[in-house]
Amino acid sequence: MVMTTVTEASGVRVRDICKSFPVPDAPATRRMALGGISFSIAAAELVSLVGPSGCGKSTLLRLVAGLDLPDSGDLLVGKEKIVGPSAERGLVFQDPNLFPWLTVRGNIEAGLVARGVLREKRNEVGEFMRLVGLEAFANAYPHHLSGGMAQRVALARALINHPKVLLLDEPLGALDAFTRMRMQDEVLRLWENRRTTMLLVTHDIDEAIYMSDRIVIMTQAPGRIDREIDIDLPRPRDRTGDSFLRFRGEILEHLHFAGKAAA
Repeated sequence: MVMTTVTEASGVRVRDICKSFPVPDAPATRRMALGGISFSIAAAELVSLVGPSGCGKSTLLRLVAGLDLPDSGDLLVGKEKIVGPSAERGLVFQDPNLFPWLTVRGNIEAGLVARGVLREKRNEVGEFMRLVGLEAFANAYPHHLSGGMAQRVALARALINHPKVLLLDEPLGALDAFTRMRMQDEVLRLWENRRTTMLLVTHDIDEAIYMSDRIVIMTQAPGRIDREIDIDLPRPRDRTGDSFLRFRGEILEHLHFAGKAAA
């Protein structure tokens, strides 16, 4: 089946976002998680967020998803301000979070059921199962699936709502190395086919270089934008090529993890 490229994306703007949380042992005290974040993502661009653990990457993703609100600043998709969750912003976590009592088909349909549009959109379910290569597993339950297959179901469940922005929070982090590399290609294939704007949170520098148009590096908490790097390499990318390795060394050195190798 030949899939046609579909463009259904919007740009994202993050302007001066600050976010704090109560300190568990001192509720009257607040800890600053994000300290004035500003950057933008063009429509159909794939951007990765990297940075030290606890720097606020997942917090920022939840804010863009509308699952939480910032203390100050503005978040926009296109020209619309983000004020809460929306099917136009899909979110995929590290855990696929599939409903164990539903089949692959049932899990992909779940978002359509929640929106009350299953009757008119039912014909799209088969299309999205084919898109992620799971049409032969339509009646399988989650416990029958490998980790990579379960994550493909989660991707299809998010994409069937035709989101303008797809937010990915370490979606491949729980997979073994070989499955993870195959799934990186799978996500890129879906992205190239749908041209959805994507924001990926990852701790894997190679993954960020392999997949992204641009990498946004955050500082230690309170998280701020430290640097943005355009990855101007043709796709498919050679993980062992000189240019790829130069980006890797540059980013690791910037994050102070390269040690003697970078020196």
